[in-house]
Order: sequence, then C-alpha cells, then structure tokens
Amino acid sequence: MTDSTPETRPAKTGHALIQDYLKTLDGSPGVYRMLDQQGAVLYVGKARNLRARVSNYARGSGHSARIARMIRETCSMMFLTTRTETEALLLEQNLIKQLKPRYNVLLRDDKSFPNILVAKSHPFAQIKKHRGAKAEKGDYYGPFASAGAVNRTLNQLQRVFLLRSCTDATFSSRTRPCLLYQIKRCSAPCVGRIGLEEYNALVADAELFLQGKSTAIQAQLAREMAEAAEAMEYERAAALRDRIKALTAVQSVQAINPRGVPEADVIALHMEGGQACVQVFFIRGNQSWGNRDFYPRLNGVESADEVMQAFLAQFYDGKVPPRLILLSHGIEDPDLMTEALSEKAGRKVTLGVPRRGEKAELVENALRNARESLARRMSESAAQQRLLEGLAEALDLPAVPQRIEVYDNSHIQGTNAVGGMVVAGPEGWIKSQYRKFNIKGTEITPGDDFGMMKEVLTRRFSRLLKEDPDRQTDAWPDLLLIDGGAGQVSAVHEIMAEMGVEDIPMIGVAKGEDRDHGKEEFHRHGQRPFALRMNDPVLYFIQRLRDEAHRWAIGTHRAKRAKAVMANPLDEIAGIGAARKRALLAHFGSAKAVSRAGLADLVAVEGISEAMAQKIVDHFHKG
Repeated sequence: MTDSTPETRPAKTGHALIQDYLKTLDGSPGVYRMLDQQGAVLYVGKARNLRARVSNYARGSGHSARIARMIRETCSMMFLTTRTETEALLLEQNLIKQLKPRYNVLLRDDKSFPNILVAKSHPFAQIKKHRGAKAEKGDYYGPFASAGAVNRTLNQLQRVFLLRSCTDATFSSRTRPCLLYQIKRCSAPCVGRIGLEEYNALVADAELFLQGKSTAIQAQLAREMAEAAEAMEYERAAALRDRIKALTAVQSVQAINPRGVPEADVIALHMEGGQACVQVFFIRGNQSWGNRDFYPRLNGVESADEVMQAFLAQFYDGKVPPRLILLSHGIEDPDLMTEALSEKAGRKVTLGVPRRGEKAELVENALRNARESLARRMSESAAQQRLLEGLAEALDLPAVPQRIEVYDNSHIQGTNAVGGMVVAGPEGWIKSQYRKFNIKGTEITPGDDFGMMKEVLTRRFSRLLKEDPDRQTDAWPDLLLIDGGAGQVSAVHEIMAEMGVEDIPMIGVAKGEDRDHGKEEFHRHGQRPFALRMNDPVLYFIQRLRDEAHRWAIGTHRAKRAKAVMANPLDEIAGIGAARKRALLAHFGSAKAVSRAGLADLVAVEGISEAMAQKIVDHFHKG
C-alpha cells in the first residue's frame, strides 16, 4: 500500500486540477480523496483502476449537480494505492467513518449492538447482557437490535431456564437465596438448591433455545411434567408447567419466526424527499431479535443501489456479518461486497435480493417498516422545523438555529458536582452530542453555580476553539440556553467574552413565581427580561429543552454519587484487582480492618506477597 500527498496547485481547481493528476496515475486499485481549499475532505472513493476512475471527474460535462459542485470545490487530491479492490473498499469505509466527508453517503448511527453472553468462567454459568469486544470466556448470542430487546429476552429466559444473572462475587458471598429465587427467576445454585449437573442441563436447554430449537425443549419439558405428575411429584410438575407457559410466552412475543431462515440480516431501504431510512432486522436461531432503523446522510441525488452499497460497507465495518444478508435493493458491485464481507467474517457470506417466498416476505416486512419510519420522521422533522422557526422569531435570533446547546449543573451542597450539556436540532435530540463535565476546579466554592458554569463553558469552548477555530464544522452552536436568571446570564456573557465567542446568542431561562411551569422568564444580556404566552408552543419547546438538560445533569450526578458511595479504598492501590480485594475483604471483613492490619497479617492472606503487603501498609500510612 502506498500513499501520495497532495501537491500545491493554487492556480488550478476542478477539472483542470484533476486532469493534471491523471498524468501521474496508473491503473492500480486504491482510494482517492478530494479536498477543498481549507484541506477538508470533500469525498472519499475507491477504484479498481485509479486512473480510469479519476478520469471521469476530469470531463467537463455529464455530471449530476452534486458531482459537478464537488468537482468545482476540489482544490487538491490524495491517493492511496492498495493491492486489491477489496482492500480498497475496506480502506474507503474506514476513511469515510474517520473523516465524515461532506459528499459521501454517511451512516451517522454507528453504535455497537448488544449480545446475550452465557459466561462460563465459573462452574455455574451466568447469563447476562454484553456489549463490546468478545473477550470473556463463554458463548455469545446476537446481535440484538437494542438493550431493551436483550433485557426482554433475558427476563423471559430467566423465567424459563432459571439461570443466575448475579456476578461471581455476589454468587460466592450468598448465604441464602435472593429475591430472584423467591419469584422463580433463578434456581439458586449459590446456596446449593440445585446441583451442578442439573444446572448445566438448564444451561444447555437455554443455549438450544437461543439457537432456535425451542420446539424440542418444549416437548422435553412436557414429558418431564407428565412423569412428575405420574410420580405424584405435584410441586415439581407445577414448576415445569410454569416453565412451559413462560416458554410459550417467549415464542408468542417473537413477531417474526422464519422457519426457513436460521440466520440472516434483513436490510430494506426506502427513499423519499431527499431522505432515506434503512431498516435492519436481525434473524438468529430462526427467531427475530429485533430491528433498528437508520437514517443515512444523503446529498439528495444518490441512487438506491449507491445508498445501499455505502450502508452495507459502513454498517459491517467493525461488525461480523451473518451468513446471509437479504436486501430490498441490489447494489452497485455485489461480487466485490460479497468478497469483502466474506473476508471480514472468515467464512462465506451471501447477499440476496429475494423475489418470492418466505425470504421475500421478510424483506417486504422490513421495507414496510422503513417506509412507515421515514414517514414518521419526516412528519416529526416538519413539526420540529416549525418550532425552531417559532423559537427564532420569539427570541429575535438572526437565523433559525440548527444546533441548540442547553447547559445545567447538578450537585448536593457542592458535592459530586457535575455539569451537563444536551443538544437539539432540526431532527430533535442529538444524543450522540450530549456531554458530561465532572467539575474539577479546586478554587470553586461548594455550591457556586456561577463557578461551575464558568468551568463547563470554558472547557467546552476552549476545545472548540482549538479544534475548529474557523467554525467550519457543525459543532458550533447557534443558540445557548442556560438554566438561570440575570446573574447567571451576566456571568456567562463575561466568560464567553473572555474567550472571544460572545457573538453566539445566549438566553437564560429562569422559573417565575412559585417556580411554576408556564411562568418562566427569559433573560438576555443587557436587556429587560420577557415572557411568552402560557399556551405558546415555543414556550413548551423551551421547557422541554430545559427539562432535558436537567434530567441529563441530575442523572449524571446520581451516577457519580452512587459510584462514590460504592468506592472502596482498596481500589486506589495499584496491583489490587478483584481477586485480591475479595481475598482481603474475606479475611479481614472490611477495608477499614485491612487499613489497620500489620505486615505479617497481610502476608497471611492468599495472593498477597510481602511486596504487595508493604505497598498496602504504605498506602494507608503514607505521610
């Protein structure tokens, strides 16, 4: 793989510039980048033959309006040659993800998907939700569309198979069954209410269910129930009956259970009005494990096959594709995509656009969901746009805001102080842009809201000024909403002026008499406060913005407070991990008792060497 950097060609742009680059290009596969005058990447593309692909841009006519505009803005190019076109495709998607070019189709939601993990690091396997790298020993089942889908399935699995969900530490410390045993959600292996062999049989049944073999499990449970009834073991028969009922309930909530499709992702695209919605349904073990909708960023004139190809490449970058992917539309280069996905998965991956039968019905269902989701989103966007226009008029803003940042602080008498920032725009809440700020200032008086807000805004805008001083990106807000009155507004204005960003409109939202909703007063620097009509939709909109910031800040504060409550002094000692901490607490009973222990007592604990014992003593007796 080789790289070439852009040459400085200030005299030429667009077609003429691209024609100059053609003189040095060969027919190698690779990736090209088109850059604007400031060096920002406009577009990333891949090519089987770089010279042939780039020569298309050198033509003076025959381009769509979008491509023609992109060519005109191109002031330099960069090229990266690769060994194969497949390698070029994978590199292209990595660069798109990293650089987010303006003219590429861009998948904006790229969160990982949760799985169910049957963890087997302990003799009694644990069932739990898992997200991220699959480093823990055990069997993984997924992906599920959302955490909610995982939680619902886990809840049902506990009712049917009675597997433990507690951590190993909790398991080892139990002396009597927990509440889950009382409500028949666990078999209580922690206190010996079930043997290892019988528990492992439940684990095996749960895994069969997750593999789609629920019919065999149901038949087995029915046989065991009949045998228990015949032996007059009525309590056991009743328990088996309850498990059969729970298993039936699990099967009934699975909306789509395709018999002929054991494993697939069903992906459907609907485009309308310059927008697109992609619905992905996850089929695993002949069961539907939920669906997720995505709204790729378009430039308005992309074809369906172009959007679908870009979506597939970006969606599976970092995810292992299933054996079968069913599509509502074909893509530009199915053979190349199949090769790339198969290489990523380490096995054969098949792409298909079914026209009849059960697979076509699955795609049609996903397509209907995509159509309905996009219609709802467009309706909500229109309503949101009207609110933003009303907000601009009510607050006398120079333009309709595209990015609103709302700030709030939360603390209890100055302790565990945090600041929160939420973001809203034309499409509603932009939750990926929410930020938390742990208040770090040592000079801030506990409970000083002004000081906390100063730290939050200083950190926020210092970073913006460093990363994007020319305000080229959409990370800069058009409006700041602050929870507070005239004093807070004056303090914030002073902070912003010190940083040279006082041109951003800023409004303080103060609760009115009796702190009632509907009586809010709005404050601008150097102007008289004003209010909005009680039934004004813009007032309700601002209330929602302020309440969301408050919810976010107080939730962050509670999480920080809970973490502080659960903190253990032993966690601060380098080299004391979970196992050593358990051993110390089991031996001494508490962290306080550990802090009082002598060197000889500490060495007596399993896993604590003389050097580690000395480190513990030094930690608790330093100074």
